[in-house]
Amino acid sequence: MESTFIQCQPDVMGGTPVFADSRVPVRTLVEYLEAGETIDDFLEGFPTVGRDKVLAFLEAAGRHASQLAG
Repeated sequence: MESTFIQCQPDVMGGTPVFADSRVPVRTLVEYLEAGETIDDFLEGFPTVGRDKVLAFLEAAGRHASQLAG
């Protein structure tokens, strides 16, 4: 799976979905948010990800959630 903001490749983190051009698992962002941390907190810890990729992921997740509810 590849997109402009997420990649899944067997040779990168064993195929775990990561933010594109990084080795930062998408799950790490979810864990930050679940713990009450902010996007800024996440980006401070993982500056290679970039706000654009975080926002693109959250928008896609929101669209997916809307489709499931509909």
